[in-house]
Amino acid sequence: MENDIQLTDVLTNGGESLDELSRASPLLVVFLRHAGCAFCRETLAQLQHRRSEIEAAGVKIVLVHMIEDDNTAEVFFARWRMHDVPRVSDPQQEVYKRFGLKRGSLIQVIGLGVWLPGLKSILRGHFPGVPRGDIFQLPGAFVVRDGRVVREFAAKDSAEHPEWGEFAKR
Repeated sequence: MENDIQLTDVLTNGGESLDELSRASPLLVVFLRHAGCAFCRETLAQLQHRRSEIEAAGVKIVLVHMIEDDNTAEVFFARWRMHDVPRVSDPQQEVYKRFGLKRGSLIQVIGLGVWLPGLKSILRGHFPGVPRGDIFQLPGAFVVRDGRVVREFAAKDSAEHPEWGEFAKR
C-alpha cells in the first residue's frame, strides 16, 4: 500500500475531507461491505460497542459505505447509534479502489470458509438484509494520521475483520 493516497478530495457527509480530519486526530477509516451483509452489520455492532474506547484513545471513526442516499444511510447507521459518525458515501467504489481494496471471488464472499462465521454472526442477531452496494466488495480498515495511511487491513474474505480496539490504538 502506498501511504500517500490522495485524501483531500474524499469528503464526508459533513463536507470535511479525510485529509483535514486526519490532521485534527488519527482516523480509523472502516470500509464496509454492502448494507445487507450480516458481517457489515456485525462490524457496526462491534464498532458501536468499542466506540468509547477507540475515541478515548483519541481516534475518530469514519465509515465508508456504498449507500447512495444520505437519508437512507442515516437511518441505516442509526440502528447501531453510529449515525453521528462521519461517513463517506462511495457507491461507485472509487475510494475503496484508491485504498487498494478488492472485490472478492465467489469463494471469498460466500464460500465454505465464510459459512461458519456467517452462521455465528446470524446467531448473534446480525441478520442479513437487502443488499445496498456491491455484494462482492471486500471490507477493510485503515488508520490515517496527518494525511497518511499508517496502518492497514484488507480482508481476505467477507467475514474477516481486525480486532477493532487494538487495531485503532496500535
